[in-house]
Amino acid sequence: MKKILTLALLLISLTISTNAADDKFTFTTTAGKKLHITGGADGLVFDEYKNKIVFLEFFGHRCPPCLMMIGRYVKLKEKYKDKIAIVAIEVQGLDDAGLKSFSKEKGINYTTISQDNAGQFVSYIQARAQWRGAIPYLIVLDKKGLVQLIHGGALANDTLEKIVTELNK
Repeated sequence: MKKILTLALLLISLTISTNAADDKFTFTTTAGKKLHITGGADGLVFDEYKNKIVFLEFFGHRCPPCLMMIGRYVKLKEKYKDKIAIVAIEVQGLDDAGLKSFSKEKGINYTTISQDNAGQFVSYIQARAQWRGAIPYLIVLDKKGLVQLIHGGALANDTLEKIVTELNK
């Protein structure tokens, strides 16, 4: 019985890993660039950001903590432009044109994507990370695409700096 249970668990784990490795997403940023992402068992690989730390942020244009984080991400991107990528998906309903205008108005210097272009990916993250929609919601991936941090809520500048420093070793 123990062997059967072990075999069943092994098969389930292989199925989950195989399915996760096959999860591929392509979407267009507000700047008109394509992003290609592959979901794996322990993370996400952004083809365009290989060998970079990726901050994947789900945010809203009417969310006060999200708005506060924009300035922090702008400074972080300026300081570590070659070492990090910041990808922000807006989940409060702005379409591409609205998000492009919002990004310009706020001086956003990192990648933004409307939920219209990332809807399936948002659902995927909700299922994989058990995210229930609270924002801001951050997933930090190391240079290999492995999840290193999942955090709901705002983070202080020094915490963001520590994350980059730790993952750049």
